[in-house]
Amino acid sequence: MLRGPGDPLPLTTRRILITGPSGAGKSTLRQTISETLHLPTVEIDSLHHGPNWSSRPTFAAEVDQFTTGPSWVVEWQYAQVRPLLLSRADTLVWLNHNRWTVTQRVVRRTVRRRIHHVELWNGNYEPALRTIFTDRGHVIRWSWRTHRQREREALAVARQVRGPIVVRLVGQAQVDAWVSGPLRALAASR
Repeated sequence: MLRGPGDPLPLTTRRILITGPSGAGKSTLRQTISETLHLPTVEIDSLHHGPNWSSRPTFAAEVDQFTTGPSWVVEWQYAQVRPLLLSRADTLVWLNHNRWTVTQRVVRRTVRRRIHHVELWNGNYEPALRTIFTDRGHVIRWSWRTHRQREREALAVARQVRGPIVVRLVGQAQVDAWVSGPLRALAASR
């Protein structure tokens, strides 16, 4: 079931996934939802990335353990755990911003993190900016390449008869309207 920024959320909303390309604002919205609804949260990147950008061997088990709880909010990422996350979620929030907006955001974020030497997860930092041109998996290239894939995945979930509800938010104005409208209304009803 596909919903928009003004549609109310069911009172049973407790297990929320957020999807969208890198730079769409998933982590920011995850934190906002967590604070508004008082839901446990974890940044899924922090569970996945080990030292030197390695995949942590405990990643899937930690995601499994976290999402067995009655309520939570996390980003819907990583093929290894996406089916598990989707099977446990009651709501999928889809950040469907245009490619230009997302690209601007991911470029600004990447440059800022690199210039200010911001530690990301488990001792990892953004690589040298020149790797945008040499690393096919660089976050900026990844965001560009997977933009339409995230759209297809969210639409497939919305078509499921028994899947989670899907809230489609296009642009920051719709995100803000959803947060100040249906999300805050749900928080007030609890």
